[in-house]
Amino acid sequence: MLHDNLITTAMELIGRGRGRPRGSNLRRAVSTAYYALFHCLAANCADTLVGGRSSNRSNPAWRQTYRALEHGIARERCARKEINRFPDGIQDFAAAFIKAQAIRHTADYDPLPNPRFNKSDVAQDVRAAEYAIRRLRQSSARDKRAFAIYVLLRYRAD
Repeated sequence: MLHDNLITTAMELIGRGRGRPRGSNLRRAVSTAYYALFHCLAANCADTLVGGRSSNRSNPAWRQTYRALEHGIARERCARKEINRFPDGIQDFAAAFIKAQAIRHTADYDPLPNPRFNKSDVAQDVRAAEYAIRRLRQSSARDKRAFAIYVLLRYRAD
């Protein structure tokens, strides 16, 4: 899965114990870890609403659902108080998504050197993304489907 490969890439950028990585590699690792979360969420939406690889799914519908996820809307939904209606695993994912997106914005858009990006902190951020992905995957199909609808569709209170 793409998100698993992105986590691996982020860890490779950090360097796994081999000296001090370049600042640009640390920034790229932060960004890559966020995109692992984003692509995991997009895949969750498409798989739970259209069907996984082994199902008799429409690939164009799957792709459309995957691509429907928007960064800002997903962040906003993950930050709403209604996220507390979901089980802990999904709440953990939502919290990690919000944090990773904020850190990614600094990594991708702040041109000044940032002491925040050191090897141990970035490695911890990547591990947090990996853990959040695991927590989402461990959630029930029913809860993952409800979360997909929650982040994709306009929310209306009862």
